[in-house]
Amino acid sequence: MDDIVNAFVPGTLVPIAGKAGGPLDGLSFAVKDLFDVAGLPTGGGNHDWALVNPEPQHHGWAVQTLLDAGASFVGKTITDEVSLGILGENAFDGTPINTAAPERVPGGSSSGSAAAVAAGLCDTALGTDTGGSVRVPASFCGLYGIRPTHGRVDTTGMLPQAPSSDTTGWFARDAETFARVSTALLGEAPGALPTRLLIATDAFAFADPEVAEALQPMVARLSRIVGEVREEIMAPQGLSVWARAQRTLQPVEAWNTFRHWVETANPRMAFSVAAGLLNGARMPEGERQWAEMMRLEARARLRQLLPPGTILCLPTTAFPAPLRGLSQPALQPLKDRISCLCAQGGLTGSPQVSLPGATVNGAPVGLSIIGGRGTDATLIAVARAMGEAA
Repeated sequence: MDDIVNAFVPGTLVPIAGKAGGPLDGLSFAVKDLFDVAGLPTGGGNHDWALVNPEPQHHGWAVQTLLDAGASFVGKTITDEVSLGILGENAFDGTPINTAAPERVPGGSSSGSAAAVAAGLCDTALGTDTGGSVRVPASFCGLYGIRPTHGRVDTTGMLPQAPSSDTTGWFARDAETFARVSTALLGEAPGALPTRLLIATDAFAFADPEVAEALQPMVARLSRIVGEVREEIMAPQGLSVWARAQRTLQPVEAWNTFRHWVETANPRMAFSVAAGLLNGARMPEGERQWAEMMRLEARARLRQLLPPGTILCLPTTAFPAPLRGLSQPALQPLKDRISCLCAQGGLTGSPQVSLPGATVNGAPVGLSIIGGRGTDATLIAVARAMGEAA
């Protein structure tokens, strides 16, 4: 394979055939370099990680499940260092090319997986989503992407970051492939369509006006598919308050995950990654306790909004992908805004799917749908219906 978009980790293009005759027979897949593939190092996007961690002898659960279902492995993809990033720029491995908007970042941290699928180098790819790392690149690259219900998909053999928010997700270019892969990984076929749609007015108001306007045809199509429509505020405390809570809990857990490695191996890493870990190390306990309380409030709010048969829609990202190579001072406000529309995933554990179909000045932006915990199959059914109606 010619890696024309710098999506793959060098030396990992080692094909593994899937089981013949399975439901995914004929499909190819790649995996973010956080998943174990037997015989290949799990690099985690940092060249010092694999030096002190043994090469895996077994495939991760999601990798083995796709192989057993008949899909064939093609290679491992670039990630932000130890998944601590949201834009897809890696100081060691470079930035994968977003074929939908080549002058812009692909989004991260599942950057290589999204870039590989968008470029047609594989049919689907595994990513991880802790604070938006599947949803954001799906939006920026014009793909279907899912963050499943937290705990729904086995994460054995996946390098953790913040366990109370970590999930395994995946990408596809078309709705039918997305549904087939989702059936294999969820162990459940697409379910019945919902009957009530909530439009998150605070999230649409928070997005750039051009994004909110570009998504309206998709919202109209979704409304026709679902039926009853109502407007609601998703986060009464404020989107930035939910984001602050996620940006408190996630770094603390990330520090706990990587502390031993940092303190004993003194690894090389980008300034932004080190700063994120340091932020977690220095987080006051009182701030963490406040964030835990806000998590309970956010979960209660989504339980209230999303009884069975109800989904909520919002822009996946407030803007299209930023340009490549921006300075850290220019990027930080963008990262903060991204967090405002992604925090609900890590805080509440609810499933979310980003749907492609809109652009702003030629760059993709996604429309997200969220359901109650455990309603992943319902969201997949909506994604397929939206694809058929496009």
